[in-house]
Amino acid sequence: MTPRFLAFLLLPAALVAGDPAPHRFQGRIERFEPAFDDLVAPTAAIEKLAEGFNWSEGPVWFDGALLFSDVPENVIYRWRPGTTQAEVFLKPSGLLQPVPGFREPGSNGLGRDAQGRLLVCQHGERRIARYENGRFTPVADRFEGKRFNSPNDLAVRRNGDIYFTDPPYGLEKLNDSPLKELPHNGVYRVTPAGKVTLVTKSLTFPNGIGFSPDERTLYVAVSDGRAPRIVAYDVAPDGGVAGERIFFDALPLRSPGVRGSCDGLKVDRAGNVWATGPGGVLVISPAGRLLGRINTGEATGNCCWGDDGGTLYITADMFLLRVRTLTRGAGW
Repeated sequence: MTPRFLAFLLLPAALVAGDPAPHRFQGRIERFEPAFDDLVAPTAAIEKLAEGFNWSEGPVWFDGALLFSDVPENVIYRWRPGTTQAEVFLKPSGLLQPVPGFREPGSNGLGRDAQGRLLVCQHGERRIARYENGRFTPVADRFEGKRFNSPNDLAVRRNGDIYFTDPPYGLEKLNDSPLKELPHNGVYRVTPAGKVTLVTKSLTFPNGIGFSPDERTLYVAVSDGRAPRIVAYDVAPDGGVAGERIFFDALPLRSPGVRGSCDGLKVDRAGNVWATGPGGVLVISPAGRLLGRINTGEATGNCCWGDDGGTLYITADMFLLRVRTLTRGAGW
């Protein structure tokens, strides 16, 4: 697949929180279908905002700023518009007291609940928690009496239901960890009343998660090295799902020198899926066609919209990036 237009950008290095040494960054925007022009202008470019992180993840626009996780370092950072540095917002973020057995102890996916409060996927505490007024409140930490593996990412429906993925990435030895209590790596739903149900246990390594604008389709990224893909489900009126199918197969995009796999995802107001995958952020139509790619040149963790809903923020390994889009995120 040959892009018909490439936009390159190399910005001066900035010294920010994390590793004080600057890192060279060069990204490009690749256009595969004419419909991509309706989503990202031909003049758009990738802007580097901050750098020096171990593994940046799980961004969310919150209270006029961008929050994102550095999972191995057990930190949530905050980047404010107009600044060239990210500041520590919360540490520890995922493992509150030292406990052995975790390879990635920090927070991962971040989100907002139906009331706009901050939600945190905590690897180390093995739960979904709400953070407000300087303290964490557990939202979901067990299924049928057994602790979760390491909740990774979440999506919130308008009715307040929180859907989240639970792969073993926070645990040393992953599926072979002695801390693992559940035999599967599931996708779950927790209602505002606190009831936890298993949505599916059929996926090997569920990761990013999101809904179509009408909330009738649930998308889940599967970060399985042998079969990286995004699956889709029909959402039933009772909140359950059915009709599992492959929405996008990312395996053909993998090649030597192309970094990253299926990880986080978000959906825009027109139903296009902006999903991290091989090469950066893949922009996929509701019909499953690859329209374009924001090629970061790095393994890319996740993305979200911020500002007025038209700026896409991207966490790509050591970098925090952004791209101005012509669309807006669902819900904006």
